[in-house]
Amino acid sequence: MTLDRTIAPAIHDAVEFDYKLPPIQSGVLDNGIPCHSLDAGVQEVLETDWVFPAGVWYEPANGVAHAVAALLKSGTATRTAAEINEALEFYGAELRTGAQNDQAVVTLYCLSKHLGALLPVVYDMLTSCTFPDYEVELYRTNSIQRLSVNMRKCEFVANREIDAALFGKEHPYGRCTQEASLMALNGADIASFYKAHYNLAHAQIFIAGKVGPDALALVNDVFGKKTLIFQPLPPVAFQPTPGEERVVHIMNDAAGVQGAVRIGRPFPTRHHPDYTPMVVLNTVFGGYFGSRLMSNIREDKGYTYGIYSGISPERNGGSMVIQTETGRDVVADAVREVYIEMDRLCNEPVSEDELLLVKNYLLGGLLGDLDGPFSILRRWRSLILDGFDETRFNNSVRIYKSVTPNELQMLARRYFRKEEFYEIVVI
Repeated sequence: MTLDRTIAPAIHDAVEFDYKLPPIQSGVLDNGIPCHSLDAGVQEVLETDWVFPAGVWYEPANGVAHAVAALLKSGTATRTAAEINEALEFYGAELRTGAQNDQAVVTLYCLSKHLGALLPVVYDMLTSCTFPDYEVELYRTNSIQRLSVNMRKCEFVANREIDAALFGKEHPYGRCTQEASLMALNGADIASFYKAHYNLAHAQIFIAGKVGPDALALVNDVFGKKTLIFQPLPPVAFQPTPGEERVVHIMNDAAGVQGAVRIGRPFPTRHHPDYTPMVVLNTVFGGYFGSRLMSNIREDKGYTYGIYSGISPERNGGSMVIQTETGRDVVADAVREVYIEMDRLCNEPVSEDELLLVKNYLLGGLLGDLDGPFSILRRWRSLILDGFDETRFNNSVRIYKSVTPNELQMLARRYFRKEEFYEIVVI
C-alpha cells in the first residue's frame, strides 16, 4: 500500500500512550552482592553502577563523603592515579564518582568488549584505595580555592543558605562546606570512611546495555568470588532544625548588580501520597519553560532569564525550592510575583487545556526516558533504592493521566502557604 503523503498523520496526545517500564532482572552474585541487570539497546555499550551508603548523611565530619568520592581514582595498592587514568583512556571508557546526600555512586561507561579489562581496575579502586597524602593535599588545596571563588557568587551563597534554613546548619542536608572543614580533612578520616562505607558487603550493582550472560559472568568473576565481611553500619539519625527567621537578605557584594532569590519549604519524601500529584502541580507552577512563573516573571515582566521551581525528595526528607536570579532593582518585585502565582493556584483551578499541556509534557518526557537503556536503568535504580517496584511507576503514570484541576487546587492550598516558606535573597 502506497502512503498518501499529502495527508498528515494523526496527532496523538502523550496521555493516550500506554507506558510500560521494561523489566529488570534482580539477583545476587555468588557472595551475596545484589546485582540488577537490564538487557536493552542495540549498541555494544554498557553502564555499570556501584551504589554505596556513603553519602553526606553518613559522614563523620563535614566534607569527608565528597572527598572520598573525589579521591577514589587517586591510587591503589597496585595502581597509581596515572595508571588508573591511562587504563580508562586506553579502552575509551569513562568512570564517574560522586557522593550525593544519601549514597555514593561509581559509574563505568565502556564498550561491552572491554568490560573484562576494566572491572579489575574498578575492583581495585573499591577495595584497596590508598589515598596518598599528596593527593589529599592537592584535593584540599583545589577545594579551598574553588570554595573561595564560589563564595563570591550570589547564587552559590543562596543555595547554601536555603538548605541551611530548611534543615538546619548541623543537618547533613543543610550543612555547608567551610574552609575550616576542608583544612581539617586528613587521610586517616578519609581512609576510615572509605573502609566502612565502601565495603562491598554494602554495595548494590546495576548494569544496563547489551548485557548478555558473558557480561554478568564477568561481573560475578571479579566482584562475586571474594568472601565478604559484613559489618553493620551504626545507625544515623538527624532531626531537621529549620531556621527561626523566615526572610533573610544577605549583602554578599555591595557592588553586585544581580540578586539570587531562593524561596523554599520542607516537603515530604517520595513515599508520601502527595508526592506524585505535586510533581504535576509543581510543573504547572514552575517546573518547565511554559510554567506560570516563567510566563509571568520572565515573559511578561522581564525580571529574569529563567525561574524554576523544583522538588528534591531525599531519602530522609525533602524540599521544594523556587530559584531565580534577577536584576538587583527588581528582586522585591520578582518575589512578590512568586507569591501572587501561588495565590492564583490556591484560588483558581487550573484550566483543562493548561493541565492537558502539562500532562503531555510530563508523559512526553517519560517517553524520552524510556528510549534508552541507561535512562531506564537510572529510573529503576531510583525505584529500587527507595524500596519501590514497577507498581510505583505504574501508579505515577496513572496519576499523571488522571489528576484533576480540583485535586491540584486542594494541593496548592495545602502546600502553597506563604507563612511556611523561607525566603533567601543574596546580592
